[in-house]
Amino acid sequence: MNGAVYLDHNATAPVRPEALEAVARTLSAVGNPSSVHGFGRAAHHLMDDAREHVATLAGARPEDVVFTGSGSEANNLALGGCGRRRVLVSAVEHDSILNADVSQEIVPVDGDGIVDLDALDSQLALAGTSTLVSVMLANNETGTIQPVAGVVEVARRHDALVHCDAVQAMGKMATSFSDLGVDMMTLSAHKMGGPQGIGALIVGANVTLRALTRGGGQERGRRAGTESVPLIAGFGAAALAIGGGEEIQRLARLRDSLEERLGRLTPAPVLVGRGAPRLPNTSCIAMPGVASETQVM
Repeated sequence: MNGAVYLDHNATAPVRPEALEAVARTLSAVGNPSSVHGFGRAAHHLMDDAREHVATLAGARPEDVVFTGSGSEANNLALGGCGRRRVLVSAVEHDSILNADVSQEIVPVDGDGIVDLDALDSQLALAGTSTLVSVMLANNETGTIQPVAGVVEVARRHDALVHCDAVQAMGKMATSFSDLGVDMMTLSAHKMGGPQGIGALIVGANVTLRALTRGGGQERGRRAGTESVPLIAGFGAAALAIGGGEEIQRLARLRDSLEERLGRLTPAPVLVGRGAPRLPNTSCIAMPGVASETQVM
């Protein structure tokens, strides 16, 4: 597409050169990381390095990182494997949360898509024990950032676990598993410049996770199946390559400039979520009289 500008990073981000090189390099390596011979140990060492990089970026311990085939799989593992009988989720969660095969109750959000903490408190009071709350950190469509610290505070009053889908946030804002205080957190490599087909669930030491796939006991018995070392290596390389605050500030300036110029149009477009904290790279724009499909084409 000559001359086209790619503006759909929240769907998938371009692969970072460092991640591409790591995938290409490890594709030629031989060895199952579960094997005890030298080739297997070498593969396992590559995986350990990547796990360390992902954990460092996410503010977690390496042993807390469970590699999965995608963010969607990680979300399903969190909801289905944590052993909680009831699940409360916000109304704006990803489809992999809303369509998970668990009994769930929807927590309402306000006009900017921010979860209603008072409603959450009331619903948790009625839910009783053995409850999980799942709230994303940042929305993939609007970019709005949820008050996860407030969600955790409310949940702790009711002895509920908290899962946070941080897929969209990682690499676009400061995102730390330990600082958020949640019990589980989902990541996806391809939203941060890594390869598609690899994700991770960060699992706190206080959570006993039941594997949804059974087999050879990989990932400390939490997710069976031979790990894809090339994809995991690419994930780790992308995590290591992510920049800091300067890039975030640059993106925010570009977003604000775009929205200021759009505001001059007649009729003016609707900027969804503008009144709430948002990701620096995200604008959700509704053009009056223009179908969303036409707008992105």
